[in-house]
Amino acid sequence: MAPYAMAQERPYFYTGASIGQSQSQLDEQATVNNLLGYRVLTTGTRRTPEDLGYRLFGGYQMNRNFALEGGYFNLGKSVFDTTTLAGPLRAQTEVEGINIDLVTTLPLTERWSLLGRLGAQYAHTRTGYDGRGLAAGRAPYAVGVGNQSKDDANLKVGVGMQYEISPSLFLRGEAERYRIHDGVNTKGDIDLFSVSLVMPFGREGRRQAPAMAPAPYVAPAPAPVVAPAPAPTPMPVAATPPPPPPVVAPQPRRVQFSADSLFSFDKATMRPDGQAALDTFARDLKGARFNMITVEGNTDRLGSAAYNQKLSTQRAQAVKDYLSKTIGIDASRISAVGKGESNPMTKPEDCKGNKATPALIACLQPDRRVDVEVTGER
Repeated sequence: MAPYAMAQERPYFYTGASIGQSQSQLDEQATVNNLLGYRVLTTGTRRTPEDLGYRLFGGYQMNRNFALEGGYFNLGKSVFDTTTLAGPLRAQTEVEGINIDLVTTLPLTERWSLLGRLGAQYAHTRTGYDGRGLAAGRAPYAVGVGNQSKDDANLKVGVGMQYEISPSLFLRGEAERYRIHDGVNTKGDIDLFSVSLVMPFGREGRRQAPAMAPAPYVAPAPAPVVAPAPAPTPMPVAATPPPPPPVVAPQPRRVQFSADSLFSFDKATMRPDGQAALDTFARDLKGARFNMITVEGNTDRLGSAAYNQKLSTQRAQAVKDYLSKTIGIDASRISAVGKGESNPMTKPEDCKGNKATPALIACLQPDRRVDVEVTGER
């Protein structure tokens, strides 16, 4: 997930609409008890808790992971019928209101994300009662009852999934729970299972690294050969043996590969043209005696230091694995180390800015490299 987390986005506004099914979890028996009194007997209760629900909303995406969202919701109607000694009784509850939520987004892939929300909602609940069964009431709510309403603030929560169809259109599937207080002092929950279309305004797609031609492989210059010193002219008195030739210490050879020629941008998986460059390098090593090969990975300064350190280490290890497992060089003679962004070749005044624009990415290309140093001799 690290490459997606690194692809930072500018804040943007969005709007959307949801439609789905609401399901009431209200306690009908508690409603009847509060309405008519606990001594009233009821029989044959039948409930219809499902109905069509919808939402209209707008929001502000502050960053990749957090957004502030508000809107209007309508949870439809729930109906239940029961029978008392005085006759039938029907209750119908309708709920609508406004809400404001903090929405969290956890990217799973480049397009799929997990959603979570926690918010506050202010609901207007209207409950209507009719039927001869109202005559059995003894509770205060039963006096002059017909329609009751209640305005109340409560919490709401939700979870869901989001799929990015395009930079300007998202698809969401969510399950939300609303805490409701009806007109006769009964509390309960209403769940809304919905599908949403979300339309961002002015949102830019994630940046893509510009395509770059792989840097050509440059074969290292051969190690200098030092000729032995000529023997001195023999003296008439006695011939002295020529001095032994000086011992030439092995000269390290350093080969530099552009990371963009070996790997895709922000990746540590070897590309075919990168493998071809390492094959050419390995053929040049044939016939040479060497003690150690050091592979050093480097990145540019874009992104966090921890991420760049990890990426440079993974790239150095990928080169070592290819040299040992594919080409057959003894792995014990190869060391891999990641330098992150600590060893740049560019200067700050050469590549100005911190925003990952195509121009800055291209300017920092020399910093993204893999250095291979061979210590040995021909």
